[in-house]
Amino acid sequence: MNLKRLKQAEAEFLARYPGGFNHPDMVTIGKKHNVGKMTEQAKELLNKKAFQKTGPVLDSLIKIVSRSSMVSMFEKPKFRDYVNGLDRDEREALAMGFQLLLHGKQQRGFEIVIDILARGKLAKWSLITICPNYMKPLDEVFVKPTTAKNVIKYLELENLDYKPRPSWAFYEEFRRQILAMKEKVDPSISPSNAAFTGFLMMSLGDHQI
Repeated sequence: MNLKRLKQAEAEFLARYPGGFNHPDMVTIGKKHNVGKMTEQAKELLNKKAFQKTGPVLDSLIKIVSRSSMVSMFEKPKFRDYVNGLDRDEREALAMGFQLLLHGKQQRGFEIVIDILARGKLAKWSLITICPNYMKPLDEVFVKPTTAKNVIKYLELENLDYKPRPSWAFYEEFRRQILAMKEKVDPSISPSNAAFTGFLMMSLGDHQI
């Protein structure tokens, strides 16, 4: 990573918003995304026990995606209609994929979910990473394509070749580097991984990418 550029972005952000995400303007923005409430709902609706029943847990997945402010309004109805249109075997496989992604062997779950969503041309970064991000806001990351590409370029992150189709290799490395960068900045701009990537998105918008 280009630590100099990261620290410059941090200094500029804190100069504009003293206190980081505790600044009134950031608190207002945070309320629009309601990450705290979404995290509570995800943990309640997508706990391990919930995956014992395929139909209800898929309804819960649709609910979380539909309520998320970070998923495109165009992707929400497509995801809902596609999941509801799957046959029994596909629905069970999708539920199993999300169960592994959230509670078991992540890589296997990631690959199952992507395989099924790809059949409906819905293998999107937002749809694969939003639920893990809500379930474990300090461990997982939400991958927003434009932000990810700009962060990689501006902060000169190595070993990351962004592709529109999600891959476990990219996600694992991107997550590792996001967590590493988060350790280099003031805690007030990294209360969660979503907040930290939000800081990056806002900060890089001030620089020519």
